Amino acid sequence: MAICFLSPLKPITPTTSLTTSLNPIKPNILRCNFSLPIITTTEPEPVFTSVRSFAPATVANLGPGFDFLGCAVDGLGDFVSLRVDPSVHPGELSISDISGTKNLSKNPLNNCAGIAAIATMKMLNIRSVGLSLSLEKGLPLGSGLGSSAASAAAAAVAVNELFGRKLEVKDLVLAGLESEAKVSGYHADNIAPAIMGGFVLIRSYDPLELMSLQFPVEKDLIFVLVSPDFEAPTKKMRAALPAEIGMSHHVWNCSQAGALVASVLQGDLVGLGKALSSDKIVEPKRAPLIPGMVGVKKAALEAGAFGCTISGAGPTAVAVVGSEDRGVEVGERMVEAFWKEGNLKAVAMVKRLDRVGARLVGSVPR
Repeated sequence: MAICFLSPLKPITPTTSLTTSLNPIKPNILRCNFSLPIITTTEPEPVFTSVRSFAPATVANLGPGFDFLGCAVDGLGDFVSLRVDPSVHPGELSISDISGTKNLSKNPLNNCAGIAAIATMKMLNIRSVGLSLSLEKGLPLGSGLGSSAASAAAAAVAVNELFGRKLEVKDLVLAGLESEAKVSGYHADNIAPAIMGGFVLIRSYDPLELMSLQFPVEKDLIFVLVSPDFEAPTKKMRAALPAEIGMSHHVWNCSQAGALVASVLQGDLVGLGKALSSDKIVEPKRAPLIPGMVGVKKAALEAGAFGCTISGAGPTAVAVVGSEDRGVEVGERMVEAFWKEGNLKAVAMVKRLDRVGARLVGSVPR
C-alpha cells in the first residue's frame, strides 16, 4: 500500500536545526492555529463525549534504514484520553493530566500530544467545542522506542475518533509530523508506523510518500528490546552523525536496506537479522555513546539472535529472534552484557510486531 500526498511542512535540510525551541505560553491552552490544511470544510460534531486511544512503541532505522524505515511493537505504548470540556474555550485544547512521567509540560505547545491534537483539530476545522486531554506515558523519554511519536499518534487518533473519523491515515501522519518536527526533528520513521502499524518505508519526504511493508501474517517475528538505565537524547545522538559519507559506505547501506525490505516482505528472519546488523554509517557513530552497546550486540548474536542493532537513537538495543523462548534467553545475555560491559542496569522485554498501529480502545457515546 502506498500513500502519497504533498506535505505542508518543509523537510529538514543539512543547514536546518534538527530541533525547534518551544517557548512556554500561558495559560496552558492553545488555539488551533497551525499552518496545516483544513481537510473538512464543514466542522464535524463530536460523536462521543470522550474517547481513549492507544499508540504503540516503534523501532526506527532498523539498522541501515536511517530516517526511512521503522516498525511498530506490540504491547508497549502510550494512552490518551480526550473529552469534550465545556470549561475549555471553544476551539482550544487543555492538557488536564499527565501520568507516567514528571518531565513533560502541560502546555500544549510544549507537549507532543498537545501539538498533534491541535494539528488534527486544525485539519477538522474545530471551532465550536473545547477539548481536554489526559496523557498516560507507558514509554520512557529518550528510550529509542518512539516515545514522542506514540504520544502524538495517540492524540491525533483520539481527536479524529471523537469527531467521527473524518481524516485519512495520511492526514494523521501529517499531524504527528507537526509534533515530531518541533520535538525531535522532521522524520517519519517513528510516527508513521505508530499510526499505521507494521513496517513502514518512507519513500520520500517532499512530497511525503509512505509505503506499508506487509510481513507475512502466517509467520512470527519476535523482538527483544533491552533498555538500559541511560538516556540518549535524540538531539545529541543526531549530532554525532557524519555530515558526509564515502561512496563505498553509501552503496553498502543501500544494498543492506534493500535486503532488509525484501526480507520483511518474504518473512525471512535470517535475512532480516543480517541486514539489521549491517549498518556502516549510523550505528558505528552512536554505539560508542551508549556504554556497553558493542558488547551487547555481540552477546545477542552469540546467544542466537538473527540480528541486533540500536533502536532509533538509543539507548535501547533491539534483537530479532524466531521464538519467545529464544527471546528470553537472548534478553538475559544482553542484560548481562550491559552490566558487564557498560556498568548499566537494563530491562529486557520480548515483544511481537504490532500490525495495527494507533487505535481507539474506549469511548463514551453522546
